[in-house]
Amino acid sequence: MKQDKPFVRRMYQKQELALLYFPHLRPHAATNRLLRWINQCGQLHSELQLTFYNVHARYFTVKQVDLIVHYLGEPGG
Repeated sequence: MKQDKPFVRRMYQKQELALLYFPHLRPHAATNRLLRWINQCGQLHSELQLTFYNVHARYFTVKQVDLIVHYLGEPGG
């Protein structure tokens, strides 16, 4: 389903971004699924490591969001 508003690239809480990708899941499940997708995309995971990505951090930086969208596409798209 297409979102009504365009996707805005900014800093996101991990859970917030995950729910944009998986709105039909509960927050914890959506976050786990997004992190699983990131781990399964080797090139994305490698590039995130260069941005000091920390799996335990609560937020994705703007640069990290840009990388995620580059490799996974925009949420709802």
